[in-house]
Amino acid sequence: MEFYETAPTHDLTYSDVFLVPSHSEVSSRLAVDLAPGDGTGASLPIVSANMNSVTGPRLAATLARRGALGVLPQDMPLQELDAAIRWVKNQPVAYDSPLTLRASDSVAAALRQLPALEGHGIVVTDDAGDYLGTIAGERLAGAMPEAPLADLLGGALASIDADDVDTPRAAFDLMVAADLEFAPVLHHGQVIGTLSRKSALRSTLYTPALDASGRLRVAAAVGINGDVAAKAQALAAAGVDVIVIDTAHGHQAGMARAIKAVADLKLGLPIVAGNVVTSAAVKDLVAAGADVIKVGVGPGAMCTTRMMTAVGRPQFSAVLETAATATELGAHVWADGGVRYPRDVALALAAGAASVMIGSWFAGTTEAPGELRTDAAGRLYKESWGMASTKAVTQRFDKLDPYELARKQLFAEGISSSKIYLDPLRPSVEDLLDMITAGLRSSFTYAGATNLEEFSQRALVGIQSAAGYEEGKALPVSW
Repeated sequence: MEFYETAPTHDLTYSDVFLVPSHSEVSSRLAVDLAPGDGTGASLPIVSANMNSVTGPRLAATLARRGALGVLPQDMPLQELDAAIRWVKNQPVAYDSPLTLRASDSVAAALRQLPALEGHGIVVTDDAGDYLGTIAGERLAGAMPEAPLADLLGGALASIDADDVDTPRAAFDLMVAADLEFAPVLHHGQVIGTLSRKSALRSTLYTPALDASGRLRVAAAVGINGDVAAKAQALAAAGVDVIVIDTAHGHQAGMARAIKAVADLKLGLPIVAGNVVTSAAVKDLVAAGADVIKVGVGPGAMCTTRMMTAVGRPQFSAVLETAATATELGAHVWADGGVRYPRDVALALAAGAASVMIGSWFAGTTEAPGELRTDAAGRLYKESWGMASTKAVTQRFDKLDPYELARKQLFAEGISSSKIYLDPLRPSVEDLLDMITAGLRSSFTYAGATNLEEFSQRALVGIQSAAGYEEGKALPVSW
């Protein structure tokens, strides 16, 4: 990228900069290739943060189905991580993962799992696990909370036979002809997935991130303490595709040792390590064996590091410097944190990031871990928290004796509880992917770029005032 008719004299955030349109010969937004080319096998430059409130197996599978990558958090016990990886690997590629409840479960229990909105639904089984039918999400809205789901079943069971739809377009056309917004997909009488019109349409536009065996890709994180090599081996045995070695301060001797321990295993998997914000840190971590460097200290919505410690760096400048160094070394960077709008994702890619990691933005979706809750005004939300917060520390060290746990809690940082509200128009992480990728494709065409490499080369970036940033926002009401 180049700065447009100016040069920065200080570090910049995403809000400080903007993209200048250039001459373009790109004929269509759909002619743009968004694949990151960082060795992870993703087809979208989007990665979910390895935070307990952000990435669980369902969100990871959903992202991979659309070409992005989910990173399961290191705080999960190894047995649970193993199970989560294997669950993702067993999920359907052409269809959505079914959300299954028993007929004896209540409507209230269902509403803690998904919103009462069109295009969503539940597969219902009996206590033995045999399929009974499905309930469309919007039907939950008018039902009594304590009523069993069995009361909502009845009538003909509308479903799709997998043998009848050999392409996503055929599935979409079938649903339109049958006036279906949501339906289970059956094969020999067994539910193998679910489908909505929108998910069938998405399958015609996105390329899933698949491993060599045609299964959904998934990443998992490990910390730098303990037997890192043994944990990495266990994750590889479970089928993980990318190993992320993560700690708040990545430029330290403990990180270098952890990277080398995993690299020496020669697992054949990309190694991501961070977090850092300087060129010197990139050089050290790549020298230790990392393939991708995670960049960002303090820009996350749940992070209080900069206010507590004064440590960090404005994210745009951090990505710009580290990406240039990584490119020289044949490595890549992920921009981790600080994105609030699709524009920020585009700016991170313009600065040279191969992918952009998103945390709190994804926490308020139906696929994120945790149950849906309702505030006093009736708005749906999920709880989110920082990974250095008291809540995260308590979860991470819950097996310590009370004294040692209390010592660690005393020095916790970050927000322990925040309400991340579901957007009623975009309740799914897929809805957010639609919005982000639509913005990215337009950004590429404005720059005259057809792929990520061209975009980072051709992007013209200007520096703006706070007033300039505000001018670019849409007005919420008429003047």
